[in-house]
Amino acid sequence: MFSIIDIETTGLSPKREKITEIAIFVHDGEKVVDEFSTLINPEVDIPYRITQITGINNKMVKDSPKFYEVAKHIVEMTEGTTFVGHNVHFDYNFVRKEFRELGYDYQRKVICTAKLSRKLLPGRRSYSLGKLCPELGIENPHRHRAFGDAAATTRLFEILMKVEKNIESISLRDLNTSLNRDLIRSLPHEPGVYYFYDIDENLIYVGKSKNIHDRVMSHLTNNGSKRAIEMRNQIADIDFKKTGNELVALLLESDEIKKHLPRFNRAQRRTSSQWGLFYHKDENGYIRLKIDHNDREELPLTTFNSLQSAKNHLFTLVEAFTLCQKLCGLFDTKGACFHYNLKQCKGACIGQESAGKYNARVLQAIEPYRFEERNFMVIGKGRRDTEKSVVLVENGTYRGFGFIDSEFDQNLKTDDLKNAVRVYPDNRDIQQILRSYLKQNGSSQIITF
Repeated sequence: MFSIIDIETTGLSPKREKITEIAIFVHDGEKVVDEFSTLINPEVDIPYRITQITGINNKMVKDSPKFYEVAKHIVEMTEGTTFVGHNVHFDYNFVRKEFRELGYDYQRKVICTAKLSRKLLPGRRSYSLGKLCPELGIENPHRHRAFGDAAATTRLFEILMKVEKNIESISLRDLNTSLNRDLIRSLPHEPGVYYFYDIDENLIYVGKSKNIHDRVMSHLTNNGSKRAIEMRNQIADIDFKKTGNELVALLLESDEIKKHLPRFNRAQRRTSSQWGLFYHKDENGYIRLKIDHNDREELPLTTFNSLQSAKNHLFTLVEAFTLCQKLCGLFDTKGACFHYNLKQCKGACIGQESAGKYNARVLQAIEPYRFEERNFMVIGKGRRDTEKSVVLVENGTYRGFGFIDSEFDQNLKTDDLKNAVRVYPDNRDIQQILRSYLKQNGSSQIITF
């Protein structure tokens, strides 16, 4: 089931603006089965420039319901459906914000007809609703009004579904005859890890995606390379594990590839991580940095695809933090390093600078490669609404991930969260995944302990 939704607003920012009109068409995949539209009293003035675009003015919405008065109906009407819109995140974020102000967490899966149009209808001059509809013969005499745009988006959505079914039926003809077509169609549009097996039940590929169904379909329709076609033709069965979010999918995929070594993941296993940046404290108490082969049991601070790129990076750190070339393995000598003679090294190489002062700069230099906290958990979405995922890092080491039921307890204790974690091995790839994720998702729910 789908809810094709369009809104009009007082402006472009969900944080500052309000909804003035909403229209909803509930679609069962074949036809519209329910519809609803209304003006909304935004309880703020509608700017004149917005009225010029939409035709909606303050007088029109004065006696219209406020959002909280129709909120329950919107929830009930869209329950169990996918939220569909043209440039869907604009409409979805506004609706979510209105509900958030009412203390309700409104969440639906989403489909963007603009994005889907680019994929299924390539080569168009424009993918805006106003320009795409005339090309497809879709009439919309009420542009920039919620009902008119929602009705046009509904017609566009129906066209896209027919195109997608035709493409799917054509592509599925070329697949391994042992592969169950109904299984493909039933794959979830959710984050997780998927598994491809050949006719002898050998695991040949492991992948991850925010949308398992769409990613698998991209493999099954991929004619881009000889290797891609070879793998596609060997797929006789598909399995998957839902993870609830991308981070857990990344962690699980990495572990599964290392554990099973699938044939078509071999290129992926040969990652650009042949060299690593390591550190240790010597007998005099100085922290030394070193570039070395990335095959040690010790986990590196970061990795590089070549020795030269590793050295270039370390030279940059030496320059930026006034580190010692000798203590960084860049100048082999029994005495002072070359930079000392140029007064660019403060003499740690000959004991002239204390270990404490020198080490403070080293720690500053390598801070970006270490976790900000030594003991923390990343809490994310689970595989269902009543579940949370837990990723555990303890003493700077990744311990694993797990899931915990959060339906009846919103104040989960640290021990409960830790006990939900299943142990997985730590390695340099996992560390890189975590650092990258935390850097890109600073707003993630982090619990320190």
